[in-house]
Amino acid sequence: MSTLKLKRDFHKLIDSIDNEQLLSAFYALLKRKAENEEGKLWQNLTAEQRNALKNAFQESEHAENLVGHDTVRKKFKKWL
Repeated sequence: MSTLKLKRDFHKLIDSIDNEQLLSAFYALLKRKAENEEGKLWQNLTAEQRNALKNAFQESEHAENLVGHDTVRKKFKKWL
């Protein structure tokens, strides 16, 4: 889909929404995304946080370290 078509379709979608709360949420989300620079979150992490993320990623490469979706849902049921 071209950028122009995406913009047109998005404008149509926005024009069809009458819920101010929903529009405000979309606006905040898009504004935040537009203002964020790629890699900015990573740059704001401490060296310790970066290393923890790198280690977690490496551990996730091994199937024995993974936790099943059902197990996680049961563990965090009260928040879902």
